[in-house]
Amino acid sequence: MYEYLKGYLVEATPAYAVVDCGGVGYYVHISVNTYSKIASGKEVCLYVHLIVREDAHLLYGFYSREERTLFRQLISVSGIGANTASVMLSSMTTGEIINAVLTENVNTIKSVKGIGLKTAQRVIIELKDKVGVGSGTEEFVFTSGTLKEEALAALVMLGFVKNQAAKVIDKILIREGLSDTDPFHSKVTSVEELIKLALKQL
Repeated sequence: MYEYLKGYLVEATPAYAVVDCGGVGYYVHISVNTYSKIASGKEVCLYVHLIVREDAHLLYGFYSREERTLFRQLISVSGIGANTASVMLSSMTTGEIINAVLTENVNTIKSVKGIGLKTAQRVIIELKDKVGVGSGTEEFVFTSGTLKEEALAALVMLGFVKNQAAKVIDKILIREGLSDTDPFHSKVTSVEELIKLALKQL
């Protein structure tokens, strides 16, 4: 129904973005990977997928057609909904997921929250002949707010318990000797990177 949204990016977080198109603000669910490639206050083009439910119409946005295609392939697998697919795309890059499927790496896929052994096996069986080889360079755009605050907000949006996620983030910051208020002098310099580290421990 909708191919893409092109407009002014009013707000962007690791879990959602608000895009102003002709004076109408669209709330769009995004992955951490898409978040790393967009910046608030600038024009943006997101390829979208609309999910219609009885109580809501949900828009999912993607920086590239490749990511959207993979999202659609993932939700076509029994046992994987939009939220789990978003967690996968936030835990790994598109290329990493594709490579895991092509190499039949069950453990990598199973490491994503919400995916058990049988579901991971179904992902490989159903998608191995559908996905293509692809990878991309990862860039990030740092926005306002501390690393901890933005990472925590994104994890809560993805369905994790706030207190549990906060403890994991704190452990990462302490372990790495990082300062969430001075990210440019830390080893972890992006919200995307911090979220991926947290997802491995949640």
